[in-house]
Amino acid sequence: MTLRSEKPSARARILKAAFAVIRAQGYAATTVDDLCAAAGVTKGAFFHHFKSKEDLAVAAADDWSETTSDFFARAPYHDHSDPLDRVLGYIDFRKAILTGTVPEFTCLVGTMVQEAYETHPAIRDAVDRSISGHAAKLEADIEEAMRRHRLDADWSASGLALHTQAVLQGAFILAKARGGAAIAADSLDHLRRYVELLFKDSGRKGAQG
Repeated sequence: MTLRSEKPSARARILKAAFAVIRAQGYAATTVDDLCAAAGVTKGAFFHHFKSKEDLAVAAADDWSETTSDFFARAPYHDHSDPLDRVLGYIDFRKAILTGTVPEFTCLVGTMVQEAYETHPAIRDAVDRSISGHAAKLEADIEEAMRRHRLDADWSASGLALHTQAVLQGAFILAKARGGAAIAADSLDHLRRYVELLFKDSGRKGAQG
């Protein structure tokens, strides 16, 4: 017996459309009509699920967080026993998924906050939840790596975790400016070398002390 998969709800189709359309056009340039056309729904269906485009953007940021959280939870870098290898593996994984067109590999929440941080506080806060929440998961591996490698550093795991996100978001901006992934990949190579040096240099200082 073959089970038929359930058709995605109108709400789910609108959110999926938001992922694609906003990453391609930006938040301001995306209209409700664009989203409805991409999702194959009516305006009535849109406003049944979302009060406004801003309401949709907040929901999309939260759904993006959940979707990407599941995606990264299954990534192979978690298999490393050494937490430092997991941190470096995370960077390698971010580089490996720079595939497809620029809108396909860049970040929905990063795209939205560049336009909406001042004019739409609800979107800004949703983006902060998304990026900070993702960084917090990497922070746990960085903290464990610091303990494992006996680092006595003048920087924090939380600061480094957020720095990785700053590099990623900046790399996405450069990719948009250059029209391709190569510059973003180069930025991630630099980030990897930076993390390696942080642990190498801190360890050497500890040995000399």
